[in-house]
Amino acid sequence: MSDHLVVFDCDGVLVDSETLSARVMRDMASELGVTFAGDSALAMIQGRKVAEWVAELGELAGRPVSDAFVPEFRSRCAAAFDRELLAVDGVDELLTGLDLAFCCASSAPLEKIRHVLGRTGLLRHLRPEHLYSAYEIGVWKPDPGLFLHAARAHGVPPERCAVVEDSTPGVRAGLRAGMTVFGYAPNGVAAFAEEDVTVFHSMRELPELLRRWHAALPDAATPAREVCR
Repeated sequence: MSDHLVVFDCDGVLVDSETLSARVMRDMASELGVTFAGDSALAMIQGRKVAEWVAELGELAGRPVSDAFVPEFRSRCAAAFDRELLAVDGVDELLTGLDLAFCCASSAPLEKIRHVLGRTGLLRHLRPEHLYSAYEIGVWKPDPGLFLHAARAHGVPPERCAVVEDSTPGVRAGLRAGMTVFGYAPNGVAAFAEEDVTVFHSMRELPELLRRWHAALPDAATPAREVCR
């Protein structure tokens, strides 16, 4: 039985996929005549529903993006993942040694979540039923619905859940869910620094942060119904 839950985002937290996705997006945007400089492509897609940023891309291009764009984007991303994708540095060791209940909740389709976690060897840490996708419930971050859905599935109240996120929409979803939020900022700059969130810069910091969080939880009033691991 578990009376707590750690909810990990996937892209940018467990796997280093967002930089690859941003590169694909930047290349495809260039084909539409739209140029992104620096990290602006990453900022546009990070933590967001694909349909939302594709609509914005169409506005920048001055014409609607074709229906073929999203399938082509996903296909190119999948190919890039197969060639280059790595787990976020320190995550495999983190999950191997983590003595807390955990799951994964992502805005990505379930098929992509399984693909990237399997490609990086991280899928072995998570049961299939402990992968949650926004596409399953039709709710995307910053709406708290996905995180609340994961908590309900494990019978754990939100106040006994911790969220590990790297994007502003994800951070805000966790806060709106009433959960403790740990914000991963590997480059040392957190766009969500003004939020009520514990910012950390390396996955090697996270085990101690989670240990302190768990130790500070009050005794659970009632036992949870389901174990996460």
